Amino acid sequence: MDTTRNTVLEAWMAEHGYSSNSLADTVNRALERLTGRPGGLDGSSVRDWKAGRVTWPKSATRKALEDVSGLPAIALGFVPRGRPSSTPAPRQQEDPDMKRRTLVGGIAAAAAAAAAPGTASRRIGMSDVGRLQKRFAEIIASDHRHGGQLGIEQRAAALADEALNLQNAGSASQRVRSSLYASAAAFRSSAMWAAIDGRRYDVAKTHMREAQALAEMSGDQAIKFRIWSHAGAMYRHMGRPADAFAANGVARNLHLTRRDPLFASLGLARQGAIHGAAQDRTGTRRAFEQAQEAMLRADPADYRPVWMLAFYDQAELDSLALSAHLALGDYSTAEFHAHRCLSALRPHMIRSRAITTTRLAHAQLAQGAPEAATATAMKVPAEAATQHARVTRMLQEFGAALRATAPGSTSAQTWTEHSATWRMAA
Repeated sequence: MDTTRNTVLEAWMAEHGYSSNSLADTVNRALERLTGRPGGLDGSSVRDWKAGRVTWPKSATRKALEDVSGLPAIALGFVPRGRPSSTPAPRQQEDPDMKRRTLVGGIAAAAAAAAAPGTASRRIGMSDVGRLQKRFAEIIASDHRHGGQLGIEQRAAALADEALNLQNAGSASQRVRSSLYASAAAFRSSAMWAAIDGRRYDVAKTHMREAQALAEMSGDQAIKFRIWSHAGAMYRHMGRPADAFAANGVARNLHLTRRDPLFASLGLARQGAIHGAAQDRTGTRRAFEQAQEAMLRADPADYRPVWMLAFYDQAELDSLALSAHLALGDYSTAEFHAHRCLSALRPHMIRSRAITTTRLAHAQLAQGAPEAATATAMKVPAEAATQHARVTRMLQEFGAALRATAPGSTSAQTWTEHSATWRMAA
């Protein structure tokens, strides 16, 4: 048995503050949500993972660990059975469970290997792409945990430059060069999204233009979809629905959406959110009906990129529906989607939970329930309330609406005192 230590998992645990026992407990809870039965892991199980005595946990355990971390098992340093750690498996030999979540075969070994110094004679290969894609998975995880942070934007932009620098570091096949452009576009699109999430729209547009050019050079349909779909979300947040429809339309018209219903579903759900912002009730209803139908047609075993697997599911569809119905003033429907979203959100979606909770508070207040709304708003963590631009603004708007609708009430006083503790902590 290969007993090479899983240093990738160890590093991830250290970064996120997990001991062997606490990670086992967290994965057990995720297993219970998945299977309806409590998991049987303990600290020794995790120590076996770290020591390399178990290199590929059982499928249910892997899925639970992926839900907890927001990363595919390969990006956490695990290696599929029967695959030498230094040799990528051919795509056609992957079982459906692996095919659905893989980034690039052998990514764990690639992440641990040191990059050779750049020279004119160096041969750039898919192992270099694998290292970049592992870093991309880390960016995705940071975004779902913190969201909108300038540090995430800067790190993603720097990694985009690193991917481009590899183009000039040596010789490479056309496949490798296309993959490097795709990696650079993926990083730049993450920088774009971090800027959008932090309401830094001028910077986001600069990232968008660079990402679009890189995506065209890569020929990668999935990353093109991500960039144009992000552009649609950006213009929606900026209050420019016509531009939002146009940008999202580019994403929706890519051939990828006809081949994979899950991409079609995401495009339709974001279209529904734009219809909501444009006060089009009929368009909103139709788009979300079609998005739900497309999601049900999607095969969960199909291969999809890590950024898609990490966030788009029923919870995200309900989150977009919540945003649309809140914008329409249909507060009871918005509250329904908020509760459904919160019940289905995966543990790593910390930023999304804060946004959804804040929107739920708005929906409850608009229905004349200030006590319930205040209790909901107080569940938003202080870190999100003070460090995430979108959440901060929505909570400020909540406070203003609460004071306007229930001036002098116990709820208004409670909220004022509670929000003051956030300001002091910041």
